[in-house]
Amino acid sequence: MRHELPTPAEMGEIDSRAIAAGPLDGPSLMENAGRAIYREILARFPQATHHAVLCGPGNNGGDGYVVARLLAESGLAVSVFNEGPPRAGSDAERAAARCHIAPLPLDAFAPKPGWLVVDALYGAGFARALSHNARCAARLTNEAGAMVMAVDVPSGLDGATGRLDEGAFRADLTVTFVRRKPGHLLEPGRSACGRLVVADIGIPDRIVAEVASATFENRPSLWHATLPRPATDTHKYRRGHCAVFSGGPSATGAARLAAAAAARAGAGAVTVLAGKEAVAANAAHLTAVMVREAAGMDDVLAFLADRKVASFVFGPGLGRRPKVASFLLELLEKAPAGVAAVVDADGISVLEGRHADLAAALRARLRPLVLTPHDGEFARLFPELAGDDTLSKLDRAKRAAELVGGVVVLKGSDSVIAAPDGRAAINANGAPWLATAGSGDVLAGLVGGLLAQGMPAWEAACAAVWTHAEAGAQAGAGLVADDLPAALVPVLRGLA
Repeated sequence: MRHELPTPAEMGEIDSRAIAAGPLDGPSLMENAGRAIYREILARFPQATHHAVLCGPGNNGGDGYVVARLLAESGLAVSVFNEGPPRAGSDAERAAARCHIAPLPLDAFAPKPGWLVVDALYGAGFARALSHNARCAARLTNEAGAMVMAVDVPSGLDGATGRLDEGAFRADLTVTFVRRKPGHLLEPGRSACGRLVVADIGIPDRIVAEVASATFENRPSLWHATLPRPATDTHKYRRGHCAVFSGGPSATGAARLAAAAAARAGAGAVTVLAGKEAVAANAAHLTAVMVREAAGMDDVLAFLADRKVASFVFGPGLGRRPKVASFLLELLEKAPAGVAAVVDADGISVLEGRHADLAAALRARLRPLVLTPHDGEFARLFPELAGDDTLSKLDRAKRAAELVGGVVVLKGSDSVIAAPDGRAAINANGAPWLATAGSGDVLAGLVGGLLAQGMPAWEAACAAVWTHAEAGAQAGAGLVADDLPAALVPVLRGLA
């Protein structure tokens, strides 16, 4: 499985290089694209009573003319509506010349129930507002209840950012070419695409690899080779020790959820570090996970060193008090070198606007760091990035990772996992059942458990996000966070 997610601009460069390298020229690639769409229409929409192909002036419209010609040659009822003629001398103009269906103006489009509307108006590189006629076409399609098949992207979707014009088409099926684009996976674009099919039109993988940036779809084959695998002669401390910081006596559940997930992830030992008043509350609910009283920073640092702790999880249930922020920054500066840190929930919120302090503390020991904010927590730590409407979710996560020098998991149904070296992955298997209190604590613990076993930070975060989402999807309706650690088991077993 290929993971690259080229931007529309990169995809244009990929097309140009493929044409220059041969043997396929521009018209051949357009013909291949149109035939791929045509096959999907025959396979998926046999019930369509009529096929209305909406063509724009660019290459997306050219694909539409190929589709319309093939449908007509098959004896199917088809009409073409265009928003202006193809550009002079373009491959689209040549495709239109081979299509002997007289096009009607887009403002004459009047779909009916049972029709299939083939949206070939604008492609993934379209990043401005739709025209009045295009918006009317989308509205009329929706009002008629017609089926929609989008070419590359639904018109009105920015393929780089996932942003959606308010009048955009909503597709039942989207056929794109060569690779998915970021906008196919980032919301609200993901929801507008419906079912997504990637068609091979003859462009070699090597050309994609030459051009595509370091943004990927998060799938197991992206990180599977780095998953921890215990040797036959291993023991628990060789599998890594993860520490989880607990909140006070009335806020201990979050730490226990994180600790359970760290253990399920394969950490050989997991210890909850708690203040004196919270030890009993934790001990009453834990068996395989250990509890240790930690009265202050000296106790914590001694424990991390003496027990050879490889990672810690800080934030769930700790509360948004100033002393939590100062404790975290000191811990990052003083904990033994190489101990990886996962900072989540309150650990992020208490550093409101202080990402520079976080970066400075991290530089003191150059430890692996993974931040796991949802949108609200991200906005507190990175207010400038969150408030910049020109940035996509992908852009925000990548810039935040660069600013702090650690991995940032910007959570959601389209979670983005960004590394400070520029790599990023977009998750596509998010499950709505995970929108429940405590789910994020489990994710933080899962990351901590993988880091404890020596998995690299970006790969550990990618693996944790995918596994967490897959467990939520398999568990389904009725899921609560307490169920998640056990739900991870069949998913992890399938990856082993």
